[in-house]
Amino acid sequence: MAEITQRGGTWTFDGETVRIAPGRGKGIHPLRQELGERAVPLRALAGISFEPDRKGGRLRLRLRDGACPVLRAADGRLKDTADPYQLTVEKDRSGVAEYFVDEVRNALLIEQVPAGPVDGFLLPGPAVPVAGGGGDGTASFDGETIRLTWNWKANDSKLSGGPVSFPLSDVAAVHWVPSIGLENGHLRFVLNGAPAAVRAAEHDPYALDLWGLSKKEYTAALVAAAVLVRLPGATGKTAGAAPAGAAPAEIEAPAAPVPAAPSEPAGDDHDALLRRLRELGELHRSGVLTDDEFAAAKQAVLKRL
Repeated sequence: MAEITQRGGTWTFDGETVRIAPGRGKGIHPLRQELGERAVPLRALAGISFEPDRKGGRLRLRLRDGACPVLRAADGRLKDTADPYQLTVEKDRSGVAEYFVDEVRNALLIEQVPAGPVDGFLLPGPAVPVAGGGGDGTASFDGETIRLTWNWKANDSKLSGGPVSFPLSDVAAVHWVPSIGLENGHLRFVLNGAPAAVRAAEHDPYALDLWGLSKKEYTAALVAAAVLVRLPGATGKTAGAAPAGAAPAEIEAPAAPVPAAPSEPAGDDHDALLRRLRELGELHRSGVLTDDEFAAAKQAVLKRL
């Protein structure tokens, strides 16, 4: 068991799952607080790193593309402070962070988890009911119906029309874009059969106009993720893709996948682990594994023996 606790939260790893509990207090981003605890299975991970700096550093989980509906809904637009898969580490805990990285990396190597994209979500969406937004209104979703309510800052056309409700079955796609600089953001629902022309969010009764005046507006991404994961036929790679002309996502390209071993050990069975050692040796001799990769994987297996 590896564990690290910081102001931003607590991460634990039991060999199969990285569990992330967000911290509490004013310094924790609202998106992290509202999202709550996350259990990330090993097969959803593409990698992990610790990035040191003079104040300590940052732990960063890299998930396989399409594994997490929150990351898919955000499409690479989350700030570091809002990203639930990052943890700021104080200087005196750098050693613990490096140990945590080694444990996860060894497990990924032993289990031969590929780093490439997945065909479907491996993590659940935010729990429902969920609500979020800001700017000119609030969006809520109970698992079946989306409801948009407006505040006094909304455009007259929205206020005169009143709150808008529609079932999940009417939704073709959902898009979340945060406010960037002087450009407003939005949470937009595209309904089945909607015309190709897109109105500005301030006039669209199926969109929130986000102004970026509060971190709370980032919680609209959670509503988007909760809807996205429940769309018929939704997958981590294609559902709710950004419309033409949207800003490109700033997503790090996945690392090349590690070739799969011939077989998988069952738990910590002694014979299975011995077979894994032989398989690793064969992969090393054939040049699939480098010397460093082979040494790390061998050491991790020996620990389990």
